Amino acid sequence: MSDHVTDEARVIPLRPAAPEPSRTPSAAGAPARAPRPPVLVPRGGPAAPAPAAKEPLWRDLVGDVLRRERLAQERTLKDVADAARISMPYLSEVERGRKEASSEVLAAAARALGLGLTELLSLAQRELTRHTRAESVRGRSAAAPSSAPRRDGMCLAA
Repeated sequence: MSDHVTDEARVIPLRPAAPEPSRTPSAAGAPARAPRPPVLVPRGGPAAPAPAAKEPLWRDLVGDVLRRERLAQERTLKDVADAARISMPYLSEVERGRKEASSEVLAAAARALGLGLTELLSLAQRELTRHTRAESVRGRSAAAPSSAPRRDGMCLAA
């Protein structure tokens, strides 16, 4: 036996295999099939395809804007949460994009930072536009200019 260890795992089927055919030729003269060798799969499972670039979620963009504005003003999470009358853990989750905040909560957080709701949403929309343009530049060749119209507007639906 060798000490060589491969990076492959042996796959053992969960269902019982069909009965082995006899080793004698069948009545039609066809030779009997030999048993199949086991399938070897790299450890960790089969290679998964590379994940596609993920579009940012609105809550992530809004949270990023809130955090950036708070840090630019050198204010603490507690200070802004108290001014907005929001719990500090909830505001933290909104900033991290973990919670989808209501328009009332967003308006209160924006006011606590000296922003209007429109300004907060406009800043988030600019981030989305910047991210979308960066992705479209990466996904398209320089030789093929886009003939699609620009869409820089913002539309919110309830």
